[in-house]
Amino acid sequence: MVRSSLHDVLATGVAEGASDWHIREDSNVVLRVDGSLVEVDFLTSRDFLEHAISEIITPGNMEDYRRTGDADFAFEEEGVGRFRSNLHRQRGKMGLTLRFVKGKVPNIAELNLPDVLRTISEGNNGIVFVTGTTGSGKSTTLAGMIDHMNTKLSRHIITIEDPIEYTFKDGTSIIEQREVGLDAETFGSALIHSLRQDPDVIVIGEMRNTETFETALAASETGHLVMTTLHTKDAGQSVNRILDMYPNDQRDSVRNSLSTSLRAIICQRLVPRATGKGVVPVTEILISTPIVRKLIAENRLAKLSSAIEGGEDDGMISFNKCLLKLVNDGVITEEAALETSDNAQSLKMNLKGIFLSDGGIIN
Repeated sequence: MVRSSLHDVLATGVAEGASDWHIREDSNVVLRVDGSLVEVDFLTSRDFLEHAISEIITPGNMEDYRRTGDADFAFEEEGVGRFRSNLHRQRGKMGLTLRFVKGKVPNIAELNLPDVLRTISEGNNGIVFVTGTTGSGKSTTLAGMIDHMNTKLSRHIITIEDPIEYTFKDGTSIIEQREVGLDAETFGSALIHSLRQDPDVIVIGEMRNTETFETALAASETGHLVMTTLHTKDAGQSVNRILDMYPNDQRDSVRNSLSTSLRAIICQRLVPRATGKGVVPVTEILISTPIVRKLIAENRLAKLSSAIEGGEDDGMISFNKCLLKLVNDGVITEEAALETSDNAQSLKMNLKGIFLSDGGIIN
């Protein structure tokens, strides 16, 4: 491993707690630290950027960039760590966005995630969605769940990623990590072939199309635990996003299959800590109980939020309840919680100790 021309700016950013680097031709480097953008005194010319990128990218990824204007890849910087990267063009100039991937795989407790994620990870079959916007920590949560399996269970885990972020060493499980474009042609082809590789768990970096979803669904129905991500903000939207992949005349069939195969939906957002240093995940968790399966099968998706509110004994939690707990524990401020909530008025009442029931019993 050789130090790249970016070494100093990467090492400095890591020391300052940066999560992301925005490196653009003829501009100063900008870091994201604790959710805020901070410009640093490091100006990049085209010659410098072209040389630096040539040191960290593979020829195949560079060809992707020249052909399409985008390339996703990962690299390891000596003495600093691993970075997930996107090379792109903007206004005809080169842009490089990097995300720091911490070397040690964090466990569920270190991530401040609910204990129910351990139970979800220990399932033998079904499909689990981890959802949220870009940068909400979905990959890190998946890594924490894989880590739990790798320390407690004897399983064969196959991950399909683009690119590989966290790297794992075998613990009580054996883990194979396949990178799209390097180890496999597409997510779909890697997923199909993985079924012939004796997996117990298949982790798909992102659910991108109907082909991938149908294969994942079939795997979950035949005794495999499938874990994947979606770019959605809550449980109801996650189910709708899947259904939106299909024409109207196929949605009833897909919804019925999903109602029986779904194990859980974990929705996640990141909120600044009250200390001003770092962020903490806020989660909404939907568990596949008989009531939830019935609501999905009967297309009563608007009632899923009520099922979550009433499903605390099954490990479910709403965003507002999670926000309330974090405020009461002193982890985040009331202001941050209210800014994050989809129903700030209700949360404001909860913070005052007032709780109103919607009065509806789901049958």
